[in-house]
Amino acid sequence: MGLMKFAGAAALSTVLLGCAMPMGGSWTALVDGERGLENFNLVGVANWSGTDGAIQATAGGARPAYLVSKQSYTDFTMRVEFWSSDDVNSGVFVRCANPAEITDENCYEANIFDQRPDPTYGTGAIVKVAKVSPMPKAGGKWNVYEITAKGPRLTLVLNGVKTVDVEDRKLTSGPVALQWGRGIIKFRKVDIRPI
Repeated sequence: MGLMKFAGAAALSTVLLGCAMPMGGSWTALVDGERGLENFNLVGVANWSGTDGAIQATAGGARPAYLVSKQSYTDFTMRVEFWSSDDVNSGVFVRCANPAEITDENCYEANIFDQRPDPTYGTGAIVKVAKVSPMPKAGGKWNVYEITAKGPRLTLVLNGVKTVDVEDRKLTSGPVALQWGRGIIKFRKVDIRPI
């Protein structure tokens, strides 16, 4: 009898957990610890490597460099675990229109830039689309970005706090990209799920 109660409770918890999960496709790991470089094309020059449980870059050329996903996405949720130095200039770019040339004009950039001269588009903002105030700081610790793009609605949640909820119709689909501009950036987990 005790075994049957346990099996029934396990089945019920599985059903309840399944109900709590948002509808959509399954999660795909683009970065999982030191693994995942094969999921991206390199654009620009940086010393991307799988090191110490993350994919990271610490140096590069005079211009920013990117890891650009080989696959395109339209409507999705991303979960990105990252660590950045205080002086980092980085970001997570989504719906990139031209995967060979990544900019904050032809992609939406979820910024990671605590020392940006104009902090209204610093960490927690979508550059040139949605300001953030007050700007959170990401430097020197592990952080979690949750990025959702569904139709024209874009939302950013940084460490559990919603920093952006905006509509913009400029870009509808494209690859995602991880940026190194300066400083040290580490991505330990990047998961994406179509919605």
